[in-house]
Amino acid sequence: MASSSDSKGKENKVSTAPKTLLLGRHEIEEFLSMNEALRVVENAFKLKAQGKAIMPRKIYLDLSEYQGDYRAMPAYIDGSAGVKWVSRYQNNRKYNLPAVMAIITLCDPKTGYPLVIMDGTLITRMRTGAAGGIAVKYLARKDSTVIGMIGAGIQARAQLLAISEVLPRIGEVKVFDQYRDARLRYTEEMGAELNISIRPVETVEAATEADIVVATTYATGPVVKKQHIKPGTHINAIGADAPGKQELEADLLSGAKIVIDEIEQACHSGEINVPLSEGYLKVEDIYCTLGEVAAGMKKGRENDAEITIFDSTGLAIQDIVCAKLVYEKAKGREVTTFDFFD
Repeated sequence: MASSSDSKGKENKVSTAPKTLLLGRHEIEEFLSMNEALRVVENAFKLKAQGKAIMPRKIYLDLSEYQGDYRAMPAYIDGSAGVKWVSRYQNNRKYNLPAVMAIITLCDPKTGYPLVIMDGTLITRMRTGAAGGIAVKYLARKDSTVIGMIGAGIQARAQLLAISEVLPRIGEVKVFDQYRDARLRYTEEMGAELNISIRPVETVEAATEADIVVATTYATGPVVKKQHIKPGTHINAIGADAPGKQELEADLLSGAKIVIDEIEQACHSGEINVPLSEGYLKVEDIYCTLGEVAAGMKKGRENDAEITIFDSTGLAIQDIVCAKLVYEKAKGREVTTFDFFD
C-alpha cells in the first residue's frame, strides 16, 4: 500500500491495513448458505434481545417521484461494524432489475477502515428468509405440514427455502400471486429445487387454508382476512416494511400472539404500523420480540389453538452478521481487492 508523508518531510509511515475486499453476487452465493444464514441470524436476534448490539433506527430517503426509496441501516454486533444502503423500486421489473438492491460495507471498528464492500441484495433476501424460518421454528405448530404463500416473488422463494430447513416435513405448498405467470413459475421452479409438492391457487382464501401462511406482497391494504385463518395458524408477515404498508386485516391481529423483530421499527413501518396509527392496536398488545423467544426470555407457541404472527421489518444486525460470515470466508481467497487510500 502507498506510504504517506506530511508537508514537513516527516518520516513516511506505511499503513498495515489490509486491502478492501470487493465481493459480488457470485461470491455471496459461494460463501453463504441458507443454513448458515439461519444460524447467524438467530444468534443476532439473541444478542439484540440481551442488549449486546447497537442498532440505530433506519434512515429513509423517500424518492416518491421515482416511485422508490432508500434506507441506510447501520449496526454494530459481535465485533463487527457496518452499514447497508438499500433501495426499493417496485417498478424495476420493467428495467429487468431487482425491486430491492443493496450494498453492504463492513469496517474495522478499531480504526474505521473499510474491510469489505459487497453485494447486499442477495444477503437481504437470505437474511429476511432466515428470519421467517426462525419464526416458524419457534412459533408454528410442530405438526405443521401445509404452507400457504401469498406472493410468488423473490422473497417468497427465500421464505420457503428457509422454512424447508427448519420444518421436519412439508406436505404441500399452495401459492397465490396476482400474476398468473409468477405463481406458475414459482410452482415449477421451487417444486423442482426443493422436491416438494407445490400447486398454484386462484385466490388468497385458498392459499390461507394452511398451517403456516407467508405474506410477501407490496400491499398497502389488507389481503389476508381474519375469517380465512383457522385457529393454530402461524403467519409470517414480511411485506410491510414502510409506513402505510399492510398485508393483514387489523381484526386478525386482535387476539393473536404478535411477535416482532424490533419494537421501534415495527411501530414505524411494520405490519402493525397501520393498525397502531388507526387505534385498532396498542403497543401493549405486542407480545415480544423474536430475539426474546429465541433467547428463552419469553415462551413461543404455548398451545395448538393460538394464532401467532411474526411481523418482520428487517434489521441491520441481520445484514451485518451475514456479511461478517461472508467476509471471513472470503479472506485469503482469490477475490477482487482495492486500495481506497493509495
